[in-house]
Amino acid sequence: GIFGDDAIKRRCEIERMAQGCIGVKRTSGQHPGGIIVLPFGEDINTFTPIQHPANKEVDIITTHFDYHSIDHNLLKLDILGHKNPTMIRMLQDLTGVDPLTIPLDSPEVMSLFMNTKALGITPEDIGGTPLGILGIPEFGTTFAIKMVVEAAPKRISDLIRISGLSHGTDVWVGNARDLIQEGIADISTVICTRDDIMTYLIVKGLDDRLSFDIMEKVRKGKGLTPEYEEQMRAHDVPEWYIESCKKIKYMFPKAHAAAYVTMAWRIAFFKIFYPAEYYCAYYSIRAKGFNYEKIAMGKEKLKLYLDEYRKRDINDLDDTEKNEYSDMCIAEEMYARGVEFMPLDVYKAKSRRFQIFDGKIMPSFKVIDKVGEKAGENIAIAAANGAFLSQEDLMRRGKIGQVAVDKLTEIGALKGLAQSNQMSLFDQ
Repeated sequence: GIFGDDAIKRRCEIERMAQGCIGVKRTSGQHPGGIIVLPFGEDINTFTPIQHPANKEVDIITTHFDYHSIDHNLLKLDILGHKNPTMIRMLQDLTGVDPLTIPLDSPEVMSLFMNTKALGITPEDIGGTPLGILGIPEFGTTFAIKMVVEAAPKRISDLIRISGLSHGTDVWVGNARDLIQEGIADISTVICTRDDIMTYLIVKGLDDRLSFDIMEKVRKGKGLTPEYEEQMRAHDVPEWYIESCKKIKYMFPKAHAAAYVTMAWRIAFFKIFYPAEYYCAYYSIRAKGFNYEKIAMGKEKLKLYLDEYRKRDINDLDDTEKNEYSDMCIAEEMYARGVEFMPLDVYKAKSRRFQIFDGKIMPSFKVIDKVGEKAGENIAIAAANGAFLSQEDLMRRGKIGQVAVDKLTEIGALKGLAQSNQMSLFDQ
């Protein structure tokens, strides 16, 4: 340090220096997927200084100023990672099926939003869940499943409407839901996306511009002016519709809902026709609470843990427990459909992605408590360079500690591997 390597400092001086470090930024906060696009022939230095991130090992160059300081004359593309396209890509790689060839009028896929028959199981097999959409993005949560049951969709256009309802604020609960339950409207007539308002009002005979302006006001949560209400009533817009507009705080654009639903639909197709690949991709990419010892050790062991969770109130679970319970429910469905896990093999397992061998799914290192993704990466690299002579050899070559080795031993992944090289030689 600045005092030389051999400097000896009193505790009070060390604590004083430590106080001075509090609040100092350890890294600069780069946006992980914002790409600045320059006008043709221009240089970035015309608009902003540039710098390297705090991690000096990478050769990425970032703008010194944040985007909003320079956004009046530059374009930014948000090229972020998204789980749904990533999952679809993995499913394509596992199955060889081009997702763009999946029919958007598949009766089997639509049936998942009505019952569980296409999966070959009953609701009793999966804890009473009435539909087959567990784990399907946008639709697989407890709240969304309840919403789908109440909305009773019949076709993909209804699903797009449900997606709009679930992403809006004050659009479903206390609004469209009540109208459907009271029989005043159904899923095809309630306001679901912002586009619905404009197109409906134009059909009713209101001026195009006025219809657009009303839509913009409502979707931003600004309600209706007396003039707007007067115009709507003059064109026979029902009172329930006007009241519904006044409650809305935020609305989804229809194109956004359509994009979400078509991705969910394609994933649902794989779920029906390629079950092992679907669960493998789900656990690799979407799972947040996969516990190897609770989930991957067989159907009976999983049931014991699930029964414990089901005795509790779902609202009493913390976020970690909710994620774990959610992944357990997915595994319960997987087992019910006849798909099984296989034990983790230190020579075959990957750090992050689950894999399929002979129709069974092998978990990755990342879901092993006390091992994780980084250690798994090191083990995988070491394993590629030849067999481990002993646990000691695994620790040295795989750059992992005793805690990780103990955990791998506990789950049976190191069977037949002696503790040290000496013991290995002695045993021979």
